[in-house]
Amino acid sequence: MPVNGDSAGRPPSRSQVRRTPRIGITTYLEPATWGIWQREAALVPRVYLEAVVAAGGVPLLLPPVGTDPSVLEVLDGLVVAGGCDVDPGSYRAAPHPETVDTRPGRDDHEAVLIRAALDRDLPLLAICRGLQMLNVTLGGTLHQHLPDVVAHDEHRPSPAVFGTTEVKIEPGTLTAQILGERADGSCYHHQALDVIAPGLKITARADDGTVEAAEVEGHDFALGVQWHPEENPEDLRLFTALVRSAS
Repeated sequence: MPVNGDSAGRPPSRSQVRRTPRIGITTYLEPATWGIWQREAALVPRVYLEAVVAAGGVPLLLPPVGTDPSVLEVLDGLVVAGGCDVDPGSYRAAPHPETVDTRPGRDDHEAVLIRAALDRDLPLLAICRGLQMLNVTLGGTLHQHLPDVVAHDEHRPSPAVFGTTEVKIEPGTLTAQILGERADGSCYHHQALDVIAPGLKITARADDGTVEAAEVEGHDFALGVQWHPEENPEDLRLFTALVRSAS
């Protein structure tokens, strides 16, 4: 609770006031329609915002324009959101025929924010593409088309339809502290982690071996998951843990 100032009746200083944690969320530039307008806009699905608010935080949107890592100085936590494919040029690979929807500018933007968040030990939750960006930023690579590896497309069952994946979580990890030994998640992706970056520890896998969660070693809260926890408003444990760590 905010304090009431001092005995002289002066208002509390900023350092005396306990504010609601400010959680930055990365956004992306996409063609959008509102009213009579059809223009490019910075956007992120509303479910991310609602998840942060329900977990006790205040969402602040971070567009991939005018990237400045000093913006993290006003944040208490960071969510790297899901979205399109990571550009294979980010990890020096030729594009797969199925890698057709990339945003290199967004990749660069998020890589800067990820590095800055880790440098500051800012609580970080990376979701789906966000986990992939976390791995690539730290020096890892991706499977560009997961069906080539696991021989099925259950992680992306059909256009705009989420699948469900069950993951087995490594005991003794932050992921296990939050979610327990197993968890179910909404998934929609055809890329996944391949070569794991130095300092990134796998903490969960799907039954087919797909990496489903990883943590950055040496940080209190730097966690990525391959599924979409924002899609399940009945299970906000990951967002709640992020906000608690950011408090």
